[in-house]
Amino acid sequence: MRDYLAWRLAFGVTTPSTNTVVQPEYDDMRPPGVTNHLGRMVIPDMAINNNDDFDKSIELIDAALEGAVERVMDSKPNAFVLGISALSIWGGNAAWGDELKARIRKVAGWEIPVALASDAVVAALKAHGIKRKIAVMEPYYPSIEPRMQGVLNPHGYEVVRFNHMRGKSPASYSILTAQDMIEGMRKIDGDDIEAIVQFGANLPMARLADEAERWLNKPVISVNVATYWHALRMNGIQDKMYGFTKLMSHF
Repeated sequence: MRDYLAWRLAFGVTTPSTNTVVQPEYDDMRPPGVTNHLGRMVIPDMAINNNDDFDKSIELIDAALEGAVERVMDSKPNAFVLGISALSIWGGNAAWGDELKARIRKVAGWEIPVALASDAVVAALKAHGIKRKIAVMEPYYPSIEPRMQGVLNPHGYEVVRFNHMRGKSPASYSILTAQDMIEGMRKIDGDDIEAIVQFGANLPMARLADEAERWLNKPVISVNVATYWHALRMNGIQDKMYGFTKLMSHF
């Protein structure tokens, strides 16, 4: 037993200070005996109007990573989850993800298991048997495209369409309605794609993606579901849960 509440596993999690979605969605998916402990990567809720502004926001998050990891490690977690998706693919290749893991482990001081959204999305697509063509929606700007393609293409996946929802500040990504997200999915759906991937950890789609799979009749990979699912599975926890897409209930 690790401790009274985390008798199976304690996750250390870092997410930007502007993110209001990772903490509640991860907690909603938390199995018995698993606890989540957050550290915040502190950034301003800056205005974002173009690619340059968006790129700057990710650079600020990247610079705040080590400090947030150091704070969360005080809780002595068994494993770590990076609760931001854009940073996980920012280098545009697998080497960037390996570098992020190395930075986190250097702060931790041991070979702590690290779950990244980039790895999780690939694992989720493979679990569903997706062969090639997907579409992506996110609250970001077009500068994300080459980075996502750079991470997904080597695994055989082609992003046929993007929907850049262009949030006006990091905190604003979560301020939208279910109808906004439904329309966002419909804009990129089509017979030519096998799955929809929702990127952006501050876009609250964990439960809505579960509904969408039924009326779109195809996998909808919500990044927070995929990341938390991947973190659980890579640490030996196989609990199935309904209400958070087929990924969490079947794989």
